[in-house]
Amino acid sequence: MFSSFPIRRRLRIDDFEIGRPLGKGKFGNVYLARLQENHFLVALKVLFKSQIEKEGLEHQLRREIEIQAHLQHPNILRLYNYFHDSRRVYLILEYAPRGELYKELQKSHRLDEQRTATVRIMEELADALIYCHEKKVIHRDIKPENLLLGLRGEVKIADFGWSVHTLSLRRKTMCGTLDYLPPEMIEGRTYDERVDLWCIGVLCYELLVGNPPFESPSHTETYRRILKVDVRFPSSMPSGAQDLISKLLRYQPFERLALAQVLEHPWVQAHSQRVLPPSAQMAS
Repeated sequence: MFSSFPIRRRLRIDDFEIGRPLGKGKFGNVYLARLQENHFLVALKVLFKSQIEKEGLEHQLRREIEIQAHLQHPNILRLYNYFHDSRRVYLILEYAPRGELYKELQKSHRLDEQRTATVRIMEELADALIYCHEKKVIHRDIKPENLLLGLRGEVKIADFGWSVHTLSLRRKTMCGTLDYLPPEMIEGRTYDERVDLWCIGVLCYELLVGNPPFESPSHTETYRRILKVDVRFPSSMPSGAQDLISKLLRYQPFERLALAQVLEHPWVQAHSQRVLPPSAQMAS
């Protein structure tokens, strides 16, 4: 857990200079903070124990800490450490200077340079989720609010509150966000890591169009459209992007495009800014 974190002793809130708020949540707030000792910048998530206990979420918080602390990937927000006092729990997180992808979307409705930006996000997410799934971790709640942007605009998966570590990768709990819920979750079927494939299909559509594909005036209508996989593509959407999204948004999880195939999809390849390692370049 301490890898690349500069202090290895037990920490207290007095060890930090607290800066501006970065975000507010139901159970507490996130602040920019700096370690007094060496000026190392972090995001400090401050959660109130009373709120967590009231909602019965102690187990979920423990699980979030346990999962995120063991994940080390450039596109996953690092959880360096945590500590607590009588009233609060403090999570010491990597600071992502460019904030939530959601806010970026709200500002510009869609992303500037949207094809290239969307492809970059899809590539980075696919890469990070391959890593998660290899570690038997399903995120279950990929959406713009849970994706942060690093200094160079690289995506960072954050908020593992709904994620689950399971030896079998098969679950039955309903969770996540309505617009992003896959059919198997709505129907209460057993599901596996392929719920994350559905979510990145929804995300890709929202990044290119400005709203999620099944958004409707009522919950009932949203559910109905998800179960029918009623996706309507605007004429402005490139055919390659339509092809990718339609291969991810499949009612049957086993029909969804695998993450490795997302990386190899022609539309992704055509707009990719990735620099391949020399070995891959030689092979191609």
